[in-house]
Amino acid sequence: MDLDTLRHGNFAKLGEAVTDWEQMTKKLADLKKDAEDNLKAKADRAKWAGVNATVSREFITKTAAEFADAYTQADSITKILKDTREELIGYRAQLNDAIKRAAEQNLTVIDTGDGTFTVVGNTRPDWASDPSGKTGVTDQKVVDAFRDEIQSILTKATQSDNSAAKALRLLVDQAKYGFTDASYADRDEAARAVAAAERLAKMAKNPADMSLDDIAAFSRTMRKYHDDPLFAEQFATRLGAKGVLQFWTEMTHAHAGARGSELETMKDLQTNLSLTLATATFSDSGAMQDWKKDLIAERNTNFRATGSPFPVGALGAQVISSLLHQGRFDTEFLDDYRKELFKADKAAGKSGTRDLWIRGYDALDLVFGDDNGRDPLKGLFAALSHNPEAAVHAFESKSDLNHMLGTVKYTDRGEALGRALESAVTGVAAGDTSSTAPPHSKTQVRIMGNIMEAVAQPGEGVDLVRKGLGESFGNMAASYMPEISQKLAGGGSESVFLTNSEAPEGLEETKDVVRFLSAVSEDPSGRAGIILGESIYTSGLIESHLANPSLFDGTRDQVLEEIGKNAGVIEGIVAHSVADSEVRAAVNGEKAHNDALKSKGDIAKSWVAIGLTGVKLPERYGGELMGAVVGGGVGAVAGAAIDRLLEGQKMDGSRDEALYRSASDVYESRDSVSRQTQWAAEESIDRHRLDLPKDGIKSLIRGAVNEGWDAGSEFLSRTKERPNG
Repeated sequence: MDLDTLRHGNFAKLGEAVTDWEQMTKKLADLKKDAEDNLKAKADRAKWAGVNATVSREFITKTAAEFADAYTQADSITKILKDTREELIGYRAQLNDAIKRAAEQNLTVIDTGDGTFTVVGNTRPDWASDPSGKTGVTDQKVVDAFRDEIQSILTKATQSDNSAAKALRLLVDQAKYGFTDASYADRDEAARAVAAAERLAKMAKNPADMSLDDIAAFSRTMRKYHDDPLFAEQFATRLGAKGVLQFWTEMTHAHAGARGSELETMKDLQTNLSLTLATATFSDSGAMQDWKKDLIAERNTNFRATGSPFPVGALGAQVISSLLHQGRFDTEFLDDYRKELFKADKAAGKSGTRDLWIRGYDALDLVFGDDNGRDPLKGLFAALSHNPEAAVHAFESKSDLNHMLGTVKYTDRGEALGRALESAVTGVAAGDTSSTAPPHSKTQVRIMGNIMEAVAQPGEGVDLVRKGLGESFGNMAASYMPEISQKLAGGGSESVFLTNSEAPEGLEETKDVVRFLSAVSEDPSGRAGIILGESIYTSGLIESHLANPSLFDGTRDQVLEEIGKNAGVIEGIVAHSVADSEVRAAVNGEKAHNDALKSKGDIAKSWVAIGLTGVKLPERYGGELMGAVVGGGVGAVAGAAIDRLLEGQKMDGSRDEALYRSASDVYESRDSVSRQTQWAAEESIDRHRLDLPKDGIKSLIRGAVNEGWDAGSEFLSRTKERPNG
């Protein structure tokens, strides 16, 4: 920055710009709040149908998100401009003060152009007559000190100006259309993020020079910044797509067989690198768009570490997928990468996928942890499990879904595939225990139906359950209790089995539903998911109907009988399947069953409002939302059911019993579901202070559950071969 530019700088225009941005930010804050509280909130509660279900809802959701991003970007720009203006004004004051102090010592500071200046001593004609010859002569050390001070001020002002301009350009480039959610408190924060990315990218270009301490420091910086859009984008693009893959190839080769603290350091690095790259993929800058294309283009490249004795290293796809295990990657990027991987995997055939990816790579270990990275589909499935939208895209093709399920027999990708499928059909990302599952779309219900059909195939379904998908299937069944209940109950049951699903009737074959539940019951964790889901949904239904009789145009007894019978049917299918199966000995006793229930932990809490959030009353009753009717929504009774089931805790008084202590006793299981359903009714009556006959309701429910229990056995007999006796 030129000296005179800063010295005589008029920052009024910049001040006006800051004021304009501040005013815009305030307006955008109001629009953001209105979009969230009105536009999106109403859309979330609405019961959509037809085109609106797939187009309007998505449009409104994205529009609301754009308002939020617009506010965030404007706020960041405002803070960077304001901070930069204040810094430059501060530097101008420092510069003028230095020039004033120099003048007091008979020195003149002159701008010589192109960012240069000089400090010279003043001369006057009368100084020539001074006999000492010292008048007007200044010590060179003083001149140098002023020169250095002024140069430091100009350097800092230049850095402030340049880094602000760079940060603002990068912010704008993050989103090709719309706005970015990158948020910064001031110019320094943005500048530090960019500088850190540049420093780490430079280090990663020379991995051989990185000691274990260097790697730990590298990873700590990434942990600090991996969610920062500017940091992530700058790191990825400066290192380049091929550079990222070569860096990770070198790291895994140099630290192969890591143990102890070295292993923990490398696991930490892999996690933070994955999270950084995930953030980077959301950037729409031109450089990042090229990076994503280049990365996918390297999928068939042979990556060898320096000094590796093996001619065959790792396929680019194997390296890429080893860095997809953590974080939410951009949907479009995952779509593009998945298409290429699926195409290659399908071309090899179900039994050929192992030969394609795994054989011949015996020395390969690209993952510091439980996996080795040889099967790139496992890393892809991990990424899909963290991005429900991309997961839906991946499995909406029945051909692709059936192929991937068919490969489970020949690979160990079952658990990873299960988590990806779970993300697709529930709409909740793996590990997210804070979100309530959104309403199921028609596409999601269709995928769930296709999964049930595949699992329902004789022999094959149980194989899938035993190959690592059982737990995920159980979680999926829990999320689909409304659709399952309506299918088992038959047409016309929608006013009893409430749901906000866009396709509550979308499960086509009753026999597939029954056989699916039966197969999943053979896995303790799968069975736990079904039991939890049924108990939560039943409890929520009972509370809803008892607290608001207008939901069902009939008698209270009718609706309770329907709910109780359904609970008996579903849990009857589960218990009879366990009794029929060859794994009876394995589940004899309490441990496997109870451990599976308890392991569900917080995930069960995302099921509390299964199918009920956003449910509307019938039009004849005004069409109010459920939340407005039942004191802000249902969930207290379902929450109590979760506590009992997860903890096996003993309740007070008549509820002083633990549930489901043994999965091996059919009748004990029947009594457990009967008690749970009765308690849900009793707690609903207490919570809403209803004047209803508890004993009569409990008797009615017990009879309904018992009837459903026997019906569950009949469902099994009609849909699959069962052992005699």
